[in-house]
Amino acid sequence: MTTSAIREKLYDYIRVADEKKIRAIYMMLEDEITAETEWYKDAAFVKELDEQYNAWKKHNATAYTLEDADNVIRKKSAKK
Repeated sequence: MTTSAIREKLYDYIRVADEKKIRAIYMMLEDEITAETEWYKDAAFVKELDEQYNAWKKHNATAYTLEDADNVIRKKSAKK
């Protein structure tokens, strides 16, 4: 089964699961969920973001608008 299919099954399950099951699932994954949602507390990650931003600001790095990224994605998706 693909990751996408598993994700859909989990979404569907969570939408209808009772409160007890939702709490149990959350408790199982709480540390991972918290770590992912608190990226700003990861000093190494924030440092990397700052370095990339400063490089972009000094014109030493390439940056793309959201529209540019969307266009690239559409073109690549159309080729499939």
